[in-house]
Amino acid sequence: MIPVTGFVGETVAVLGLGRSGLSAARALRAGGAGVIAWDDGEAARAAAEAEGFALRDLSKQGALDAVTWLVTSPGIPHLYPAPHPAIANALRAGVPVDNDIGLFFRSLGQGTWSEMEQPPRVVAITGSNGKSTTSALLHHILTEAGRPAELAGNIGRGVLDLDPPEDGAVIVLELSSYQTELARSLTPDVAVFTNLSPDHLDRHYGMGGYFAAKRRLFAEGGPDRAVIGVDEAEGLFLAGQLAEGAADDRVIRISNTQKLGGPGWTVTARKGFLSEMRKGRQVASIDLRKIAGLPGAHNHQNACAAYAAARALGLGPRDVEKGLNSYPGLPHRSQVIAQRDGVTFVNDSKATNADAAAQALAAFPKVRWICGGLQKEGGLDVLKPHLGNVVKAYVIGREAAAFALQLGDVPQDICGDMDTAVARASAEAQPGEVVLLAPAAASFDQYDSFEHRGAHFTALVLDDVLDDAPQAE
Repeated sequence: MIPVTGFVGETVAVLGLGRSGLSAARALRAGGAGVIAWDDGEAARAAAEAEGFALRDLSKQGALDAVTWLVTSPGIPHLYPAPHPAIANALRAGVPVDNDIGLFFRSLGQGTWSEMEQPPRVVAITGSNGKSTTSALLHHILTEAGRPAELAGNIGRGVLDLDPPEDGAVIVLELSSYQTELARSLTPDVAVFTNLSPDHLDRHYGMGGYFAAKRRLFAEGGPDRAVIGVDEAEGLFLAGQLAEGAADDRVIRISNTQKLGGPGWTVTARKGFLSEMRKGRQVASIDLRKIAGLPGAHNHQNACAAYAAARALGLGPRDVEKGLNSYPGLPHRSQVIAQRDGVTFVNDSKATNADAAAQALAAFPKVRWICGGLQKEGGLDVLKPHLGNVVKAYVIGREAAAFALQLGDVPQDICGDMDTAVARASAEAQPGEVVLLAPAAASFDQYDSFEHRGAHFTALVLDDVLDDAPQAE
């Protein structure tokens, strides 16, 4: 645990008692604060009360009297579509609102850091797609190279649940827009922006608000180095804002769609080859095409981001290449589940928006595509350039018919549920094809989470493959 500092003897309110909320409450108490807590769910309140936290409905008038700070879970709206009543209370009363990420950055660096030869460093990674893979990949590269590293944030552990880092350690954080938007302290040593595509637009009131939430990671604390994906206008703009000139190597530009020229520091991946350029000269090149854990151009972009961050931390190209080659991949993200009779089954349940699904479709030439669910804002237009790779779509979700109408002339089967989709796709798939779960939609119409959806797909596939496997005599 990382105790939260700066609130000794003060009363701090915690709103939302899930993983990050309870972690924040514990860390505040460990740092000497008095904690009052609230969650709109009865079960979460009971769990907090069992740990000795005092409960108070923070939406009630006067509930924040004598409260110094309000810490809220990232998923609770604080502005759009409308602030939670407790947050509205805090804003009216002038009580600062923060989250666990802000508490983490304001409390890190205490204790024995002044005695360390190499103070720990923090890499924070954000973006619309690929941030989980990039974070896990960087953590893997560091570990393989013998560097002590911890992984937390939107992946792995809550940030305040981390062990106090040791001498020379690296903390890798995956941060969502919900987390970067509200944190009052954001001071990573290295910050990474992967890409931007429409997502969470209701929460941020459109693309401008969404980009602004991501941009705070770079604008608030001023990282020593910034790794910026420049394949969208927003990333190109951000890189231009941060750099003092074309040769400013504090900004590392990355791309998987174009060759980046000039005297600066760039990392690109084209036709499956990663290339690092500095001052107009190639420093390193890596063949990514046979790395099983990183299939497709979108994963090559993730490789560029992780490579650039690792180099910014001082790792050599060969050490990074070793980590890339041994990376096993993440569950639910272009995860190869099984192969049978020349057919490959891939779980990309994390493709919860159209842009992520488009990247997954682009990675494979012949796809039996399982798609559908709770559709997000922005539509499916971004998928159109890649629908030529789809042999047939198998549409699931409560609104499967409406989803299927948007696919135009793509051969399709309205299945409704995962069991039917997997059975039909598996029966019809031919050698050389991929049965791909990449829903282009959220899961909440039929599942608790994208992980739950991916686990169901995986179980069905493995049951089918095992049933068809030769049995021992």
